Amino acid sequence: MGIFSRRQTATLEPTPSAGPGSPFPAASGAELDPALRALTGQWTIDRPHSRIGFSVRHAMVTTVRGAFADYDSTLYFDGARPSESRAEIVIRVAGVDTGVEQRDTHLIGPDFFDARRHPEMSFRSTSTIHEGGETFRMAGDLTIRGVSRPVELQLDYLGSVVDPFGFERAGFDGTTTIDRTEWGLVYNQRLETGGAMVSEKVRLQFDISAIRSTPQA
Repeated sequence: MGIFSRRQTATLEPTPSAGPGSPFPAASGAELDPALRALTGQWTIDRPHSRIGFSVRHAMVTTVRGAFADYDSTLYFDGARPSESRAEIVIRVAGVDTGVEQRDTHLIGPDFFDARRHPEMSFRSTSTIHEGGETFRMAGDLTIRGVSRPVELQLDYLGSVVDPFGFERAGFDGTTTIDRTEWGLVYNQRLETGGAMVSEKVRLQFDISAIRSTPQA
């Protein structure tokens, strides 16, 4: 995500404290960069320059990484009132890519994603909190194999830039760790020395380059 240059600002304004009817969730000591206000609007993930991926421990000694190439996204960022920000990502699981065709075929089969019966997984946000500086926490519902459960993403704002083609871009990194068995992905093999072939803990990673899709207000 090094293509983004962090905006430099001379002052920081404190986020108003939460109270009855306040649009700002409580976040102790949170400060909001005034430059973020200029980013308010609708955005779309630029798939060729983004990565929605995962990593999981394999055989207790190494890490397998994969990504999803086929998805749709709708993002709304409110730089003045982060609590109004929201995101929705719908992923076609058949597009999973770990670099090994046989493994990908297994992942989209009934042992894991079961793409024939559940072709899509999704994340839909339910709340966003500015935790301070350029860090946010976004809660939402993650749906896999028809099972929806709440998750929380840590989001770090990386900066914004107008690229040589005139597109306004903003960069975010998001991460969370889930227990895949809570979504019905329970397949596993046990190792003779103990432990599992595939860890139940999966780290989800969102490396986002978003393009503004509506004119700035």
